[in-house]
Amino acid sequence: MSCPAPTQAPSDNPKKSAADALIDCLVTLICWTWFIFGFLFFFSFPYVACALFTRNPERHFQRLNHQFFQIFFWIVEATSPRQKIIIDERIGTIRSSVIVCNHLSYLDPLLLIALFQQQKTIVKARFFTTPIFGWMIRKSGYLPATSEGRYSGLVVQHMETMESYLKKGGNLFIFPEGTRSRDGKIGKLNKGAFQITRMCKAPLYVLQLHNTNRLFTPGKFFFNTRQKTTISVNIIEHIVPDYHNNPPTTTELLQQVQQIYTANENVTI
Repeated sequence: MSCPAPTQAPSDNPKKSAADALIDCLVTLICWTWFIFGFLFFFSFPYVACALFTRNPERHFQRLNHQFFQIFFWIVEATSPRQKIIIDERIGTIRSSVIVCNHLSYLDPLLLIALFQQQKTIVKARFFTTPIFGWMIRKSGYLPATSEGRYSGLVVQHMETMESYLKKGGNLFIFPEGTRSRDGKIGKLNKGAFQITRMCKAPLYVLQLHNTNRLFTPGKFFFNTRQKTTISVNIIEHIVPDYHNNPPTTTELLQQVQQIYTANENVTI
């Protein structure tokens, strides 16, 4: 992972040969095997130790998540030499901010966790009831996507401490579209990210992802490793509102970000 590369036009995805399909299958199995055996043999014990013996397990869980997914993307690059991951070098300096990003693939949240040591995000509520994984995302301080029913207390708890978390250097990243784009275009943005930004009086970074959907396409199980792809993450705007003299409304922030994405919609990598 390094600094941005020159843009390139996306290429067509030709029909795969049997050999390419087999390689895609093997790479996919290697990468997803890391989720099972990497966790069991290398990370399960540190997670349990942090849960039992540290004063702030949330902070340690976030760092472990960060390390786990850094290794995952190292495996992706090592087993898929036609895939290149390029990260805007400025992203590593982001602290104490709300981060919004477009959403193309299930790889997107994993990649952002790999980029930030201290990170919170919003996770679909159904995952909070999943054995082991639900325990991990609770301990990591991640927020459920709904504040209704049994999740209301958890959301209130996190919102009460969010401003303090951000001031101490943590980041909150959110995909304000709420779902993956199937055509690469930015959908309608939800207000939640901008309400939190305004409530916490936080700076706002606008990131743009390219081509994660070319490696891991929505609706498919196997990675598409044989097509040359450059996955990139770039900062396209840094918004520091004047909360003291001219605080923006939630709608103003949302509209500003929607316009920024629209202006950058035709930029290709």
